[in-house]
Amino acid sequence: MAEVAERGQRIVADFLKRQAEESPQADPLNIGNAFMEMTARLMQNPARLVQAQIGFWQDYLTLWSNTARRMMGESVGPVIEEPKGDRRFKDDAWRENEVFDFIRQSYLLSARYFTSAVNAAEGLDPKTAQKVDFYTRQFVDAMSPANFVMTNPEVLRRTAETGGTNLLKGLSNLLGDLERGKGKLRIRMTDDTKFKVGENIAVTPGKVVFETPLMQLIQYAPATETVLKRPLVIFPPWINKFYILDLRPKNSFIRWAVEQGHTVFVCSWVNPDEALAEKGFEDYMTEGVLAALDAIEKATGVREVNAIGYCLGGTLLATTLAHMAARKDHRIKSATYFVTMTDFEEAGELGVFIDEEQLKALEDKMNRRGFLDGSEMATTFNMLRANDLIWSFVVNNYLLGQDPFPFDLLYWNDDSTRMPARMHSFYLRRMYQQNDLVKPGAISLLGTPIDLRRIKVPTYMISTREDHIAPWKSTYRGTQIYSGPVRFVLAASGHIAGVVNPPDSGKYGHWVNEDLPPSPDDWFKGATEMAGSWWPDWQRWVTKLGDERVPARVPGGGQLPVLEDAPGRYVRVMASD
Repeated sequence: MAEVAERGQRIVADFLKRQAEESPQADPLNIGNAFMEMTARLMQNPARLVQAQIGFWQDYLTLWSNTARRMMGESVGPVIEEPKGDRRFKDDAWRENEVFDFIRQSYLLSARYFTSAVNAAEGLDPKTAQKVDFYTRQFVDAMSPANFVMTNPEVLRRTAETGGTNLLKGLSNLLGDLERGKGKLRIRMTDDTKFKVGENIAVTPGKVVFETPLMQLIQYAPATETVLKRPLVIFPPWINKFYILDLRPKNSFIRWAVEQGHTVFVCSWVNPDEALAEKGFEDYMTEGVLAALDAIEKATGVREVNAIGYCLGGTLLATTLAHMAARKDHRIKSATYFVTMTDFEEAGELGVFIDEEQLKALEDKMNRRGFLDGSEMATTFNMLRANDLIWSFVVNNYLLGQDPFPFDLLYWNDDSTRMPARMHSFYLRRMYQQNDLVKPGAISLLGTPIDLRRIKVPTYMISTREDHIAPWKSTYRGTQIYSGPVRFVLAASGHIAGVVNPPDSGKYGHWVNEDLPPSPDDWFKGATEMAGSWWPDWQRWVTKLGDERVPARVPGGGQLPVLEDAPGRYVRVMASD
């Protein structure tokens, strides 16, 4: 208890200090006005609300009756079941025990009632309706009986088996996470002691051969005697670190591309601090993409490249290509976009966080620091899948008192990065809020108005069906923008797992369709489902554009000297440093 008191005192002191520095607003997410408007709309049609309540109580009475009959030995079916894939109620006791089965179904009925009631409010503008629906689901998820000691059968059983040791261990885990967050809860999703960048994660052999204040350029060592003449350069998102594409040898896209005969270069973006507060989107283009192209020509003697952009890195790639088209710069001969949005009209649930009030509050916070803290961005993404990325760890770490499992993907997910204030404000306002990128001439970079429709290079677009960050129907809009030949492929799973899907895993399939109708639904109706990874499909596509081979290139063998071993020092900087 003395240890708990001492640690708690430190945590509270850190929290109060941070609160004083950040000047928190009463409603930073601008939720209050949205729910007030929703309530007013509901009250305009009380008959519909009463009808919904009557239906809810009828279902509840049926549940009471079924539970009583079951306790008397009858076999009865459920009134309601959780959606397929919901793992909160996977423990057998949720169904085998009459009490916990009642608790489970009672919660599911209440959850359905709440969500259907708020969705029944007529006359809300789409943004307000989306916000109300999102935060209602956040509340409903938080209230799940699986999240509480006395209503979770697995937790009660573990408490009885351990004599309460699980709860004491859970308290220690909770305090540790509060200490990590300096007063704010920063849930540990994986055993981060089991990973070290450059030792057992991000280990594909290579060298840093060039750097700017914003990125280090890594050139990977060849794995074949000859390589494709045209180098491959990858621009990852700087919201997270590049090694999502190089987690371990068996799931590394970078290593796989090297083994296919590509000379692979990757931009490893810096983890910015207040000194880089004034770096903007233009700087990421000039000190990132354009600087990398110049460096690759010096390293290989080849001017033309194939380029890949992942998520925000793909948005940067498209933006740069439009700028290069205006300047008649044709060095990038093909563009591949991993889960990339360029038309933000329907940006998915991230749009919940993009309104004028929230943007002003965010900009005030960023202007005081010079950057957006990486943990805040991580929290936003985690809220999009709260049951998987928040509440499952609350149950495992704090209620069951278990240590998280070592998982490379979650280690990367927790290795967050900061965002320079000027760049992030431009990105959120001009792209997410105003959707200017898709408007010809609405954005100028280095004094040059850009138009995505002037991009004529062959384009490969890979999106994922369950993407909660870049919804595939939104990314599909890009097929109607670019002027060159476009191949669109849809992979199964989500924003990360659907992309990081090596051929040997045999996990997820993909869909292909040579036709590109305006409607994504029409595209999917005509698509053919293919088993396995999309990686070989991309390899066939890119080699058709140029399959000439040359002797393998060694990092440092050209005009650029080796600066240090991959993965380089930029990627080792933690957001907490």
